[in-house]
Amino acid sequence: MAQMKYVLVTGGVVSGLGKGVTASSIGLLLQSSGLRVTSIKIDPYLNADAGTMSPFEHGEVFVLDDGGEADLDLGNYERFLDVTLNKDNNITTGKIYSSVIERERRGDYLGKTVQVVPHITDAIQDWIQRVAHIPVDGRDGVPDVCVIELGGTVGDIESSPFIEALRQFQFRVGSKNMCVVHVSLVPVLGVVGEQKTKPTQHSVQVLRSLGLNPNLLAVRSTEMLEDPVRQKLASFCHVSTSAVLNLHDVSNVAHVPLMMEQQGAAVAIMEHFGLELKPLELTQWRLRAERADTKMPVVDIAMVGKYNGLSDAYLSVIKALQHAALAANHTLNIVWIEASHLEPKTKEEDSVKYQAAWQQLRSAMGVLVPGGFGDRGVEGKILAAEYARTSGTPYFGICLGMQVVVIEFARNVLGWEEANSTEFNPATPCPTVVFMPEGSTTHLGGTMRLGSRRTVLQTINCCAAKLYQAERFIDERHRHRYEVNPEMVPQFEEKGLLFVGKDESNQRMEIVELESHPYFVACQFHPEFKSRPMKPSPLFLGLILAATKQLDSYMQGAKTKLEAAAVSTAY
Repeated sequence: MAQMKYVLVTGGVVSGLGKGVTASSIGLLLQSSGLRVTSIKIDPYLNADAGTMSPFEHGEVFVLDDGGEADLDLGNYERFLDVTLNKDNNITTGKIYSSVIERERRGDYLGKTVQVVPHITDAIQDWIQRVAHIPVDGRDGVPDVCVIELGGTVGDIESSPFIEALRQFQFRVGSKNMCVVHVSLVPVLGVVGEQKTKPTQHSVQVLRSLGLNPNLLAVRSTEMLEDPVRQKLASFCHVSTSAVLNLHDVSNVAHVPLMMEQQGAAVAIMEHFGLELKPLELTQWRLRAERADTKMPVVDIAMVGKYNGLSDAYLSVIKALQHAALAANHTLNIVWIEASHLEPKTKEEDSVKYQAAWQQLRSAMGVLVPGGFGDRGVEGKILAAEYARTSGTPYFGICLGMQVVVIEFARNVLGWEEANSTEFNPATPCPTVVFMPEGSTTHLGGTMRLGSRRTVLQTINCCAAKLYQAERFIDERHRHRYEVNPEMVPQFEEKGLLFVGKDESNQRMEIVELESHPYFVACQFHPEFKSRPMKPSPLFLGLILAATKQLDSYMQGAKTKLEAAAVSTAY
């Protein structure tokens, strides 16, 4: 077990410097050299997971195949490395303390006084070592390298037990088997734009005082570091000049691993581990980064959401749209529309926002309504779905974005004026969306329908089957408490709203499509979580293709392939 290699990524000065992208980029470089890589994110908060945290507080909740609700950085790892992580790849203080207290209650500590050192720190080390040896790339055998990202900044009270555990961990596994990369900031001050090194110096001093010495510095800055600044950092932070990596601002994050490669990050890490560096295979990644900067036609997609003040709340949706737009040879432009602004207003100030929101919606080439919870902005989302349905504008709804489709159709096509979800009106006489029977009404954490679930396709002639190139079923990740009322499905389908994907019990509606519409598709699951840079999510791709008038030609080829596959399977 001592031969496993570990890369620890820490952060200093301020949060939000991009430790997740840095950790993901390191993993990509090592993976490109032929090593098998896994990742762990440590979040020093007391929550057991991110499942009950507000998007405004924490950004999006990233859902894993096994139902784990995790930090959004696990999404970065999965997209960069094309791996499938599990809930144990996200460590929180809450998880560690719960496991230690459970062991204490069982009597595992044989009457000893349970303390932070050694019991909490040992539990952290054991957890890391156990999870690091679990393969995440779909192959048998143990990974070669585990990239560990420690959330927050060094010096935080919350992260103290983890810093101490990692200090001990370097001796458990051997100092040559653990490489520490410290992400810091060089701000620019004054009229002349002087690059200041003091914040990074202090950050490294704190880290070293806690027993961890950085082997590499990943320094964030708006512009490239000047040579004297790089030399000063090396001198005062006890590293060589070549170990100071400058991660300056770039046009898109795909350039970050390429920038790190150019500055010798892979060479330095492999030399530290005593491993031979093979030529890196980054051709496809480099082409993607260059294509993202290429001038292409713009596709305007209206994002009708309720957490628009923080784009991290929709990070995976944004990434999935970017993947699809690039595959369709277009540059993505997201038109952010606050859902509540689409609702009729009485105040003059609100009326201005109302008019502006509707003008934006009508000018968009496609409409996307993402998931969400609570009734704020729901009526605006329903109006957006109605607009897309009646105007022929391509529409894609995710989770709540599917539920509002059903509510809107029930009200305006079936004539059920009081149709609603019991989430928003528990007493509605026409419950088109209902609470799942097995859901908990007393506990929020971990009680939703979570993780990878199978959707059975009802026909190969639907948009979803052609886009997924699937005859029978697809597997996607879920996160919801409410679902379409199965008792009302026949009435919807009679009027042309077809549920072309259902769960294996045939009672849960997973995908809905509207007949005689360029692209009107919605799903109960969250396909954004499995979208990859080189493998865009099919339903996102369908939206972009429809918005750019490319869907019909694409579908013709997809239909031919699917029919051929069905014939070969039959025989």
